[in-house]
Amino acid sequence: MTNPDNELFGVVPIIPTPFTETEEIDEEALRSLVDFAIDGGIRAACLPAYASEFYKLTDDEKLQVVRVAVNHAAGRMKVVAQSNHPSLKVAIRLAQANVEAGADVISLAVPRIFSLPESSIQEYLSAFFQAIPNTPVLIQDFNPGGSSISVDLIKRLMDEHPNFNYLKLEEPLCAPKFEQIIQATENKIGLFEGWGGLYMLELVPVGIRGVMPGLAVADILQKIFTLRSNGETTKAFELFEKVMPQIFFSLQNMELFHYAEKELLIARGVLSNSIARKAAYIPDPSSVSYIRELNNRILDLLNDENYAIRPVANSLIV
Repeated sequence: MTNPDNELFGVVPIIPTPFTETEEIDEEALRSLVDFAIDGGIRAACLPAYASEFYKLTDDEKLQVVRVAVNHAAGRMKVVAQSNHPSLKVAIRLAQANVEAGADVISLAVPRIFSLPESSIQEYLSAFFQAIPNTPVLIQDFNPGGSSISVDLIKRLMDEHPNFNYLKLEEPLCAPKFEQIIQATENKIGLFEGWGGLYMLELVPVGIRGVMPGLAVADILQKIFTLRSNGETTKAFELFEKVMPQIFFSLQNMELFHYAEKELLIARGVLSNSIARKAAYIPDPSSVSYIRELNNRILDLLNDENYAIRPVANSLIV
């Protein structure tokens, strides 16, 4: 297992779960999404996460999508397997099955259904790390009711568990915290920003290793990440400002995001429908029209030779 010091990963998108008309997992469409990621220069992708509707999948289905992605990627792209569950026992069982299926990294969200003391979170995470000691782990924390896990806890977990390699935080105004984490861990934890990449331009100079947005704009955000990392600030901001309206609008509601994301993937010729499992957000005619307008602007951007959105190498080494 390679320590992630001084590596830039760029974009590690979340692959959505495609469904048939009867809301069954569409494995062929999922393979197309994997190919789309690889063709766009993506070298690591994650599923099934919030943007994959993981909370609507059975545990068997969660493992199913990981197996399909691993088998179809066939080494062409790393697979980060999300193994979320508020029950530690179930989360471990799912993680171990994902490791057996060939996942390269295991991702786990801190359980936030109810408020827990940090001692309980430490116990939960420590046992999870110990259950898969030879596999790199990415911890994700999104806490609508308060702040994410503390810097002290992050440092303790890193010192005690060598496979705690990556951390994804999803909260606004987190640059100071990211700086504290980098200092406390001596930059040994690869930090990722989530929430669609909205804060990436703020956080790239701080030292994040990458972002984890939706798949449909991953190639564009990879270009922006590279420009910003290389000090081409004006170009990075100019391109980011063009994709921002689509990202910002869709993230108002996670279920709305599923619809907008899949509609853009349809527009890009990858999916044939935008079906989400019920209960799903049903956009009003005005929102449907506006999403179509936003997505068409993304297509125009992709066709603009001035920006040259082309595959950019993006490696996640584990």
